[in-house]
Amino acid sequence: MVNYSFSRELRLLTPEDFQPVFKNAIPSVSPHLTLLARKNTFEHPRIGMAIPKKHIKLAVGRNRIRRIVRENFRLQQHELPNIDIVVVAKAGIADLSNQEINQVLDKLWRKLVQRCNG
Repeated sequence: MVNYSFSRELRLLTPEDFQPVFKNAIPSVSPHLTLLARKNTFEHPRIGMAIPKKHIKLAVGRNRIRRIVRENFRLQQHELPNIDIVVVAKAGIADLSNQEINQVLDKLWRKLVQRCNG
């Protein structure tokens, strides 16, 4: 049976985890989100988020984006290769509905899988 949990080991936690991804990234870009990825040595993908206050002023908005991205990743994790991913939010993402954000993420995951496997 497939485990759909989102445990601590699936997250990038420290600056040392984020740094290699920013240095040698494989990008997947949309007008509202950028996904940066890099192969890792683990048996599973990991995710980290950079949701700047500059683009989403209120904590409520930033937390909403985090929740949507986490949930979408939790459901997609078994289709992703062994990569570290940093999700960077851009201006205007707060104006999208939850469904629109999920559609953008689905498209970016597919693009990322093609680039990392191809």
